[in-house]
Amino acid sequence: MVKSIVVVGSGVMGRGIAYVSACGGFETTLVDIQEEQITAAKSELDSIFDKGVKRGKLSVEACNEAQAHLHFSTSLKEAASGADLLIEAVPEKAEIKRNVFETADAYSPKSCYFATNTSTMSPTEIASYTKRPSQVIAMHFFNPVHKMPLVEMIRGLETSDETAEAIQNVAHQMGKETVVVNEFPGFVTSRISALVGNEAFYMLQEGVGSPEEIDKAIKLGLNYPMGPFELGDLVGLDARLNNLKYLHEKLGEKYRPAPLLEQYVSAGRLGRKTGRGVYDYSKDGELV
Repeated sequence: MVKSIVVVGSGVMGRGIAYVSACGGFETTLVDIQEEQITAAKSELDSIFDKGVKRGKLSVEACNEAQAHLHFSTSLKEAASGADLLIEAVPEKAEIKRNVFETADAYSPKSCYFATNTSTMSPTEIASYTKRPSQVIAMHFFNPVHKMPLVEMIRGLETSDETAEAIQNVAHQMGKETVVVNEFPGFVTSRISALVGNEAFYMLQEGVGSPEEIDKAIKLGLNYPMGPFELGDLVGLDARLNNLKYLHEKLGEKYRPAPLLEQYVSAGRLGRKTGRGVYDYSKDGELV
């Protein structure tokens, strides 16, 4: 039974996963090797908790209880030693993920499950970084994690039924709905999201409309909660570009990244985290 969860990576996704984990009653440790990232994560999580109470999403008692479940560490080795489940939420680069899982495999209990929050990469390949492939699964959360209801679960070649059931139960305790799909590059949601986001950049490049008009059309016309540019800025345009490059390599020309997207990333316009992406967030992180 999973009682203790370690989340590795304190970026936007890691923070969100730690939040829903703590709110779900799990003893949760958020790990990052950079102390400044931990400090930023604490501040952001305090803000999310505060807004949750003010908007009536959390009672004061539930907020206090969840915050008491939440811990922080810069040592993966120490945090992993007491984990029942480790959820990796680091950048979509194989060498970084390999380092996380090899370290976790060496220091965590043999019974510990491993989940990767990858949006495109192979859980079978990630499982090969460990000596427990039957206990590895992809657990794909969506941004913002505390608002989006779905966790897309992807079984690797050797993921056991017991692992899939246990991790589904974890997601449900976090208040999430789940779908379980078979491994294929991009899974279900990332393939569709990458196409929509990339096509939006092609339209912007071609002068079809402004970012505001394109986002508004997608939200109101297709009932999306966020426009593709709003979402891209939130998750990071560098992350979007990395996903597209991977899907282009695996699935072909329809995923070739728009040149304008590549230009934005080259210019350092990565979205909210840098203060500017498609939109400008230079004033206190809010859209200008």
